[in-house]
Amino acid sequence: MFTILAILVAIGAYLVFVYNGLVKSRQMAEEAWSGIDVQLKRRADLIPNLIETVKGYAGHEKGTLESVVELRNKAQAVPAGDVAGRAQAEGLLGAALGKIIALAEAYPDLKANENFVELQRSLETIEGEIQMSRRYYNGAARDLNVKVESFPSNLVAGQFGFSKKPYFEIANEADRAVPTVKF
Repeated sequence: MFTILAILVAIGAYLVFVYNGLVKSRQMAEEAWSGIDVQLKRRADLIPNLIETVKGYAGHEKGTLESVVELRNKAQAVPAGDVAGRAQAEGLLGAALGKIIALAEAYPDLKANENFVELQRSLETIEGEIQMSRRYYNGAARDLNVKVESFPSNLVAGQFGFSKKPYFEIANEADRAVPTVKF
C-alpha cells in the first residue's frame, strides 16, 4: 500500500514539475515577445522624426517618405499575437527605412545635418536591440516548443492547453538577400 502511495506521490510531483516548467517557458516566450514589441514601438516612434528631417532636404522623394509612413502604420496595426504578420510587416518597414538612409548619400547636406545623424544613430541602435530581442524571443519560443513536443511533457502540455509559439522569421525571401548599393 505504501509503495502505491509513494508512486502516486512521485507521479503527482513529476506532473507539477513538468507543468511548472511549461508555465515558466510560456512566460519567458511572452516576456520575450514583449521585448520585441517595446523595441518595435521605439522604432515606430522614431520614424516620424526621421521623415520630417529628411523631408526638408529631399522633398521630391515624397513617394519614398509616404511609403515608409504607410508601412509604419501597417506594422502598428498588426494584432498583438500575430507573430508572423508582425514579422512580415516589420521586414517591409525595415527595407523601406533602408531606402531612407540611402537617400542621405544623395544629399550631402542631409548627411551632415546633426538631427539626421542623431536619428540615424538612434535607428541603428534600435535595430540592433530589435535583432537581439528577436533572437531572445526565438530562443524562448524554441525552449517552449521543445517542451510542448517532447515526451512525456507533451502529455501534460496537451492536457493543459499549452501550444507552440511561432518564430519571428523573415517571411519574404527577398528580404534575406544582400542589398545592392550603387553610387
